[in-house]
Amino acid sequence: MSILDRFRKKEEVKVQIETKIVTELEQFLGDDKETFEALVNTIFLDPRKISISMKDAAENAKKFEKANDSVNARIMYEIAGGLAIYEGNTKKVVEYFSECERLQTDVKYPVIKNPDKAVAKAQEYYKKYLK
Repeated sequence: MSILDRFRKKEEVKVQIETKIVTELEQFLGDDKETFEALVNTIFLDPRKISISMKDAAENAKKFEKANDSVNARIMYEIAGGLAIYEGNTKKVVEYFSECERLQTDVKYPVIKNPDKAVAKAQEYYKKYLK
């Protein structure tokens, strides 16, 4: 067994763990690929574990923008957007993920196309899995 084999095994385990999380979301959404694409990179599977509020994340994003730190600003907007999904606030979902797209033009957020449907499905997901 070479040293490289040890690293490969760790990588395989990591991929298996990530696949399980995505599979649960996929199973919940069924054949609705559009909503899956909208939520897969934006939904927090357990937003109760996020220690910052949506409002504070948005305020931090604005501070980072003023400091010309677009990377951290985008990350904070993503957090705020994920928390907006959890809170069911469609207007804020569009606002925050639009800011993300503005800060990093090569990344698109499908949740902006049909936020009402994505947020509704996310709310169903939370009611079912967060108890």
